[in-house]
Amino acid sequence: MSFRSGFVSIIGRPNAGKSTLLNALVGEKVAIVTHKPQTTRHRIQGYVNVKGGKGRPPGQIVLIDTPGVHKPDSPLGSRMMREVSAALQERDVALLIVDATQPFGKGDQFVLELFKNVSSPVILLLNKIDLIDKRKLLEIIDRYSKLRDFAEIIPISAVKHNGLDELVDALLKRLPEGPRYFEKDQVTDQPERVLVAEMIRERVLIETGQEVPYAVAVKVEQFEEGDKLTRVAAAIYCEREGQKAILIGKSGAMLKRIGTSARKQIERLLGKQVFLELFVKVRENWRNSEAALDDLDWRNRVS
Repeated sequence: MSFRSGFVSIIGRPNAGKSTLLNALVGEKVAIVTHKPQTTRHRIQGYVNVKGGKGRPPGQIVLIDTPGVHKPDSPLGSRMMREVSAALQERDVALLIVDATQPFGKGDQFVLELFKNVSSPVILLLNKIDLIDKRKLLEIIDRYSKLRDFAEIIPISAVKHNGLDELVDALLKRLPEGPRYFEKDQVTDQPERVLVAEMIRERVLIETGQEVPYAVAVKVEQFEEGDKLTRVAAAIYCEREGQKAILIGKSGAMLKRIGTSARKQIERLLGKQVFLELFVKVRENWRNSEAALDDLDWRNRVS
């Protein structure tokens, strides 16, 4: 059977399960996941290599994870929505993922508006079906079927991996014949130091709960790889002195907890011992500064 390959964009509202789906399909953690909205800030590519067999063609699915669709209120938000727009233009198939546990509202209608001029196949994914009644699921399918002619509607649970085989088959069926774009052992477009920064940011968001807003950025300032030990120094940026105090905690307890949990994840990623040093820096109003956003964008620091 001919080799299939192409680009598939994952679009949806915040917390719909986009990054969880990406990780589940790739089989490795390439995108951080938290319960805070807008955790994902830029497009993340993940590569799914399919061997083929038993009626399934071999292929490579290039998944593009995107920030949650929202109405921006800052330059950071505007950049995030530009990432969504770009992903909708650079794709062979688009996935609209919906949190099936949440009632349909204005936000869902706003997302659907983005697909008005999308001519490629759009597959609707109804996520988190493990948390709802089947009768409710049928009602959701009926509602969305009347709003757009979807190429397919697939109920899934990204966390439980339910429906993912059906999704892979649906994608391969719609991708064109093409080359393998990336090596078999490559799983993402993000360099290791970027994955490290994201893992630190994930732990910040999880460990601080609601005390610190999602507007925290992490920049790896030192990344020295040795045979047995990798040394990492990273700065955690926040916007106010009060946030800095929370991130450091009493006698440095919070920063130590963040560092310990992040280091364990980083060691699993790199497969070696890691010496991690964290600093907290205040960069006032960085979300509204184009210069700061350029500085913190990893794509501007990678040749």
